[in-house]
Amino acid sequence: MKTNLFKYALSVGLVLFLLACSTKKNSFVRRNYHAVTAEYNILYNGGVAFDKGVEELKGTYKDNFWEILPVERMQDIDAGTLPGQTKNANFDRAETKAIKAIQKHSMYIEGGEKNPQMDEAHLLLGKARYYDNRFIPALEAFNYILYKYSNSDKIYEAKVWREKTNIRLENEVQAIKNLKKLLEDQKIKGQVQADANAILGQAYMNLGSIDSALVNLKVAKDLTKHNEEKARYHFIIGQLYESMNYPDSAYASFQSVIDMNRRSPRRYVIQAHAKQAQQFDYKKGDTLAFLKKFNKLAEDRENRPFLDVINHQVALFYDKQGNKRQAKKYYNKSLRSMSQDNYLVASNYRNLAEINFDDAKYLTAGQYYDSTMSKLNPKTREFIAIKKKRENLNDVIKYEGIARVNDSILYVSGLGPNEQRNYYEEYIAKLKIEEAKKALEAEKLKTMAENSGFSDPGAPAVGSNASTKSEMMQSRQAPPSEESTPKQSGAPASAGSFTGGSTFYFYNQATVAFGRTEFKKKWGNRPLKDNWRWSTQTIIDKANENPDAVAAVDENPKTQAEDERFTPDYYIKQLPTDPKVLDSLAKDRNFAYFQLGTIYKEKFKEYQLAASRLEKLLVNKPEERLVLPAKYNLFKIYEIIDPAKAAIMKQQIIAEYPDSRYAQILLNNISEGTIAGSPDEVYNKLFKQFEKDELQDVLAQLDPVIENFNGEEMVPKFELLKASVIGRLRGLDEYKKALNFVALNYPNAEEGKQAEVLLKNDIPKMEKLELGKENPSSWKIVFQIPYPNANDAKTKALTEKLKKYITDRNSNRITLSNDVYTMDKSFVIIHGFSSKEAALSTISVLKDFKGYKVSENAFVISNDDYKVVQIKKNLDAYLATLK
Repeated sequence: MKTNLFKYALSVGLVLFLLACSTKKNSFVRRNYHAVTAEYNILYNGGVAFDKGVEELKGTYKDNFWEILPVERMQDIDAGTLPGQTKNANFDRAETKAIKAIQKHSMYIEGGEKNPQMDEAHLLLGKARYYDNRFIPALEAFNYILYKYSNSDKIYEAKVWREKTNIRLENEVQAIKNLKKLLEDQKIKGQVQADANAILGQAYMNLGSIDSALVNLKVAKDLTKHNEEKARYHFIIGQLYESMNYPDSAYASFQSVIDMNRRSPRRYVIQAHAKQAQQFDYKKGDTLAFLKKFNKLAEDRENRPFLDVINHQVALFYDKQGNKRQAKKYYNKSLRSMSQDNYLVASNYRNLAEINFDDAKYLTAGQYYDSTMSKLNPKTREFIAIKKKRENLNDVIKYEGIARVNDSILYVSGLGPNEQRNYYEEYIAKLKIEEAKKALEAEKLKTMAENSGFSDPGAPAVGSNASTKSEMMQSRQAPPSEESTPKQSGAPASAGSFTGGSTFYFYNQATVAFGRTEFKKKWGNRPLKDNWRWSTQTIIDKANENPDAVAAVDENPKTQAEDERFTPDYYIKQLPTDPKVLDSLAKDRNFAYFQLGTIYKEKFKEYQLAASRLEKLLVNKPEERLVLPAKYNLFKIYEIIDPAKAAIMKQQIIAEYPDSRYAQILLNNISEGTIAGSPDEVYNKLFKQFEKDELQDVLAQLDPVIENFNGEEMVPKFELLKASVIGRLRGLDEYKKALNFVALNYPNAEEGKQAEVLLKNDIPKMEKLELGKENPSSWKIVFQIPYPNANDAKTKALTEKLKKYITDRNSNRITLSNDVYTMDKSFVIIHGFSSKEAALSTISVLKDFKGYKVSENAFVISNDDYKVVQIKKNLDAYLATLK
């Protein structure tokens, strides 16, 4: 009986449960069952996933403090994902839960929703889609709430989220209109009101209305209950004031972030300090207080993740103070912090490049610029500017090297025998000290290896030229010190930087082998014993006491004597003595100084450097062709940096070169932009003549034009044009030489690169061309005429007869042209014969027919052979084959 009763009760309970689960009928039990189930089960789990997704987004999002921060952080829409894949799984889970709640618990009966939790479900659905960058579906979810749940307690929140979505869809004007109307409603309160003001401020920022954005962000800052948002809004307000050039207001806003202390995320506090540092007056400000403040920040353990920012600001402080040594030190400290801020890293590299450039360390500067570009977006203007500067540095490195080396050789070659010997003895003394220090460093490293238990009993581990102790022992790949080169991406690493599991020197067999090889190369096989290089240690000690007595200290003179580098004669015998060689060195040196002056002036705007190089050039008594352009360039530079000197240089040019183009410009008789004086206009004029085959005239003008514009950026264009004209008039061999000249003398100019491509690709193809190609498709009749008489009566008469013949033939295939061949010879050509026989027959007709009577000799040639003759200028060879 009891069993049957239990069965009946269970059946009744099951029926009641199924009736309660139904969503088709509206009853108190059903409404409350679906509401409670949706709220405390599905929507609760969905809300937890959504909150977790937002926190994860805030934790992974990387703010770009170099730009005005957005009010709200968002997943990167450009981040790579597979089709259909969400960027944050928590938002996908939240959306799934919201959809499940709607599908299973929606009670849409008689035109209305009876489950009071469905507005929450649609709001969660829209928010999850919003954070997943699916704004159109999100907008649909928010609009559904507004249209179907007008009495919902979430209506204001839904309106704010709808306008956030409109802003993401770049519909700011509509969003502003709706938000302003919403904020007029007195019922909107608390965090929703704060969010509405914040997002309205973002809309105004997007449209560039900074004043209006400030008003709403200040309201949002005061209303928000979240300290993180309050700090962010304070920071954005400071950035907006900064963009409006209100430094005092910006400083106060950043100070508000700092005053929040631990109530604000640490990144905002540190960046606020950095923003205030950018406003510091490095001339009148309290420098001691500045350094004390940032030293304290650096010592705070809480700030360790932000040492890249702190050290960068200290480096900027020293840089602007002119203390380059300390600036380099702190830029490198910032780099060693392994910053995740690519632009900060790029700024460190860029500033180090500028310091090395100013110190004339152009090779190192170039490597730093390479590292800078590796951290910049290639599409930015800054990247393009640095890339151009880096390319220009190639010329600077080249010409500075020529100037330095040739200057040194010419200086020592000009000394007397005794002075030369004294010069090299001083150099040798310094060289011995350096070699001794290297050897001592090697011994120290060997001792360290022995003490660590990693020594190799066969030989000392490192040599004099191996990596330094700091390079070998560093525990991470660090940026360069003052004398090293960049080691992060974009620049070559030294022998001491390595990859793999451990960075300890003796764990890496490749670097140990390198050190051993270098040591043996320098010192040979040395026994493993104490004081193996005792004499070297003596040199160092004595050098510190009395550098002049170094040469007398060596306890093992035989070792030193065996090395030629320690004898003056080794260097003296290498000095050139031939006057032609010395003259060539002087010319190369002078041209290098001229090029450096124009490069610094035109490409880098480094006017002091440009002036110093051109002044050195004039002191060295250069060849006449460089004097006037150098003086004119100096005049233009002095106009910027020293007007008094500019006036003197102007008078010199007018007095010494009254008939020159430069003097006419200075006298205002012509302007730099006139056709007579403008390189662009002159080039265009010559190029048009080139296109008209006026090659002899063009070639005659090019040399004086190139001489006149020496030092101008257009010179490589004139040189390449000259090479083309030479090729047309003198043939392949001369063309090849001319291209080689352009490629070697202007390797970094676009024309130099074009010449290099032509030499590599086109010239070999032309060299393979030969006369006598079988089965030609077309033939020509060629009449030779001398170039100076190309327009004389005889030639005109010939041309008229040939034109009459072509007209009589009434054929579109037969044409006439006048082609240049060499400087003194041209061709009048009839084109379009399908066979050699047809061409020979036409020659007979032209010679014998009464209407033509052409007396000039002609020959027949195929199109293919004519091409070879024009390229290689081997007409005589072709005519010989006819005989």
